[in-house]
Amino acid sequence: MTDSRRVGLIGVGLMGHGIARNLLRHGHALSFLDHPGNQPVDDLLAEGATRLSSAAEVAASADVVILCVTGSPQVEAVLNEAGGVLEGLAPGSIVIDCSTAIPSSTVAIAERVVDRGGRFCDAAMTRTPKEAEEGRLNLIVGAPDELFSEIRSLLESFAEAITHVGPVGSGHRVKLLHNFVSLGFSAVLAEASAAARRAGVAPQALIEVLGNGGGAGVVFERLKPFILADDPSSFRFSLSNANKDIGYYQQMVEELGASHQAADGIAGLYRQAIEQGHGQAAVPELVALLAEASR
Repeated sequence: MTDSRRVGLIGVGLMGHGIARNLLRHGHALSFLDHPGNQPVDDLLAEGATRLSSAAEVAASADVVILCVTGSPQVEAVLNEAGGVLEGLAPGSIVIDCSTAIPSSTVAIAERVVDRGGRFCDAAMTRTPKEAEEGRLNLIVGAPDELFSEIRSLLESFAEAITHVGPVGSGHRVKLLHNFVSLGFSAVLAEASAAARRAGVAPQALIEVLGNGGGAGVVFERLKPFILADDPSSFRFSLSNANKDIGYYQQMVEELGASHQAADGIAGLYRQAIEQGHGQAAVPELVALLAEASR
């Protein structure tokens, strides 16, 4: 049990629902924003959570507001719009952004929160909805040292590995680096697996060789069930979200003046699948989409 906090959660989706359940399990008081994008919330309400109709109400009810929305446009909207978080935020309250976002936007948002009298950190997530429900997320945190120390026990309510990577904005920078590597390897593995299907290579043979060689790793394990049996359930992340994250990475490295040739090619692959109408397909399904496209 951690010290109890009044927590407001905005974004009870695939990842946010698990965060909500684990906050309640650890004795925190929870309110959340009613939204069509939420997962079913009857279990949360039964455990004592409160459903509110505006982000301002959520902020006013909480010592800590956790954002778990799609990306920078949604974070900016939920903070700044009429009835948004900034409207209800009390002085001294903490905003924790667990979304995947553009770092330059994150820094600007943090300044607005501070101007309002609040405090801000980014705590980007990795792993999947399964680990979210189990309270075993990984968090990449950008925050002042003092604030990180203050919120660590709260973060431990729903996360297994918590890495403090620097000041505000650093969490989102490192998350984009992570996702570029993860989604980049997903694209490489999917394209290779599609070529293997066209060549008539037995899936089990491909898996054995890659697993014993340079292909082994977390992404390999997530795509393996689809390569072997067309089962996408181990990586429930849409091609549309993958394209968004790669786009955020491209914007970040463009602002940094860093190389992005590989990212441009990977972005083109995801974008093509979306333009063909497959934006809601899970990342592992890219194997079949590419194999069909090559025929």
